[in-house]
Amino acid sequence: MAVRRLSESLSRTLMEDIHRCSLKKQTGVSLKYMMDFSGYPTGNNLLFSAQFLHKELPVRLAHRVIELENLPHRLSIKAPVLKVRDWYVDSFKDLRSFPEVLNSADELKFTELIHQIKIRHNNVVPTMAMGIQQLKEDLGRKMGLNELPEIHQFLDRFYMSRIGIRMLIGQHVALHQRRPPAGYIGLICTHVSPVEVAQNAIDDARSACMRTYGSAPEVHVYGDPSFKFAYVPTHLHQMIFELLKNSLRAVQELFMDADHDCPPIRVVVADGNEDVTIKISDEGGGIPRSGLSKIWTYLYTTAKSPLANGEQIQDTPNVMAGYGYGLPISRLYARYFGGDLQVISMEGYGTDAYLHLNRLGNVQEPLP
Repeated sequence: MAVRRLSESLSRTLMEDIHRCSLKKQTGVSLKYMMDFSGYPTGNNLLFSAQFLHKELPVRLAHRVIELENLPHRLSIKAPVLKVRDWYVDSFKDLRSFPEVLNSADELKFTELIHQIKIRHNNVVPTMAMGIQQLKEDLGRKMGLNELPEIHQFLDRFYMSRIGIRMLIGQHVALHQRRPPAGYIGLICTHVSPVEVAQNAIDDARSACMRTYGSAPEVHVYGDPSFKFAYVPTHLHQMIFELLKNSLRAVQELFMDADHDCPPIRVVVADGNEDVTIKISDEGGGIPRSGLSKIWTYLYTTAKSPLANGEQIQDTPNVMAGYGYGLPISRLYARYFGGDLQVISMEGYGTDAYLHLNRLGNVQEPLP
């Protein structure tokens, strides 16, 4: 089957428009700006937000279209990558053909459009993962993905951009809720309890571990349950869930045949002036130093990949392991609002993961 380049399948006018938009600078926003601006979602605020998105989203999409069209190692011609590229092109076309947003009726129609665009892109992560998996199979044992830094840099940019686009759309759409949950400004909760979110993530991760292994190590949480700060609870849950999943698997597999209880995993929540830091410590045997850099590699995993069975990657997978996306994408979620994720390991003992969250919310999106 011949692979059609965009220039062969799109009109010249549309191609020129994509190129023009891809040369424009993206405009970043911060968590604090989103909260201050959306605190009272009046008609005028919603109109202004829609007008901003009407201009901004095509620029962000165009950047990604051009990059998807020009990837190294023939990644651009993999069928799953072409499918993702076409979703981005379709969304770009929909936005560019939508007339200027001038009043509240336009704003409501525009909100419905971007909501549909967000749904269209729901399966971008599993679809891209299939493309990367095909690239890995092409390369065989000759070269690991960790030896292709340009692919990693692309995936970091691509997924960071995706987090930003979904956050902007999700925030705008959520401001239309008739009865928003108490303390929420769109997707942002002004009083997230990290201890509470950690407890929910523990329940979910231990359930996944139980389903896979039939039992799960204990997890103890240390921190002030009454401490609260402003954050996006879904992002926080996903990051803690991924880290716990790794720790549970490591401990469970190391102590599976032991004749004594396995050591508990410890989750410590620290409230600093600038950062909220969550440390997840396990005694699961640790990671050799030679393997530490690989944990940030997309599709690197020591577990059997569910992709081998044709399974789908969800944005938050329920299986215990095997996708190799958890850590690199969790680090992007942390960095999106000015935080970070670090992993320090003692081979032969265990691993500490430090999740740093910027509590001031004043850091602008790190736009790719």
